[in-house]
Amino acid sequence: MSTQNPAPAPYAAPAPHPLIRIPVRIVVLVLVLPVRMAWDALKAGGRLLDRSVLRPVGRALAWLVDAVGRALAWVFVPVGRALAWAGMSIGHALAVAARWTGVAVAWPFVMVWRYVVVPVARYGVAVPVVWLYARVLAPVGRGLLWLLTGAGQGLVWLGRWAGVAVAWPFVMAWRYVVVPVARYGVAVPVVWLYARVLAPVGRGLLWLLTGAGHGLAWLGRGIGHGLAVAARWVGVALAWPFVMAWRYVVVPVARYGVAVPLGWLWRRVLVPLADEIGDAFALCWRAAGFLSHAVGRALAWVARHLIVRPLSWLARNLVRRPAAWVYEEVCTPVGHWLRDAVWSPARTVLAETRKTVRVALASARDTVRGARHDAWRALVGGTRDERPREPEVAPARTLGSRRSVPGAAPAPEFSPRQRG
Repeated sequence: MSTQNPAPAPYAAPAPHPLIRIPVRIVVLVLVLPVRMAWDALKAGGRLLDRSVLRPVGRALAWLVDAVGRALAWVFVPVGRALAWAGMSIGHALAVAARWTGVAVAWPFVMVWRYVVVPVARYGVAVPVVWLYARVLAPVGRGLLWLLTGAGQGLVWLGRWAGVAVAWPFVMAWRYVVVPVARYGVAVPVVWLYARVLAPVGRGLLWLLTGAGHGLAWLGRGIGHGLAVAARWVGVALAWPFVMAWRYVVVPVARYGVAVPLGWLWRRVLVPLADEIGDAFALCWRAAGFLSHAVGRALAWVARHLIVRPLSWLARNLVRRPAAWVYEEVCTPVGHWLRDAVWSPARTVLAETRKTVRVALASARDTVRGARHDAWRALVGGTRDERPREPEVAPARTLGSRRSVPGAAPAPEFSPRQRG
């Protein structure tokens, strides 16, 4: 940008007069101070309520819920495990008994299916049906197929030559009568008439009509242009008074009678007054905050020395110390007594009951196994007095040591160190 024509400086609102600034700030301070003090009091009360009531109550409720949950888990989890173990054991025994009962019940049906139904269906039905199909039905079907194929081919040959004999007169009439008459009696005269007569006459008529159309179009364009010029000047003559009135009457009145005064009022009065009111609100809010904080600190000092400290002393000497004494002298011994006199015997009784149930289930399992062997020998042969032999246990390698393996017979082996 050249230095001969500098850019105009941006518009800046003029500073307000002190006679406007001071009264505005006084009025705003009087209005804002009670609001700011009430706002600070509400904030301080909310913080005090959150710190002194809501958070301790929430922590106490959380601790209570956690303690109750742990106590319930400590009581019900062992009971649930014991009941689940007993239920699983009983269910396993019932499942084994039901399985072998089902085997005993289904065995006759399996035997009947295997040695009666399957042989009868195979050698009494399937084998004869296959032999009948292979030896009788298939040869008969092939012979019938050969006969039907030969008859069909003969009928096709006969029908083809019969069609040729019937259609031959019509083909000859079409080829040597209809086609020559249509070509030389109709098509050739029509083509000559179109090429020698109708086409030249059509081209002449088209040339005449094209010339007449061009002439009419030129005449219409000239008449339309003249009418447009006349209408334009008529419109200018009619609109000129209104244009002059708008340019030299309406626009000056609207500009210098309305816009300029309103712009001056906006720039010189409303904008400075609004800026001053905004600044006054900000300044008075900060000043009211200082006053409110000072009043709040004074009230807090009074409350701390006259209310909080006496209440803290009373709580420490009348609640905390007696509660600690009760916990150490009463609750702790009672808890130890309950642990040693109630919980430990109950746990021992529960372990003995579990062992007894396990032994009873093992005995029932052995009984069911013996009954199964007896039933099997009764079905397939043998005597009831024979008992199933216990499986032989492979001798375990003890390497000649004195330690024994439960359920294993020591083998007569020695370690290489003892051999040497």
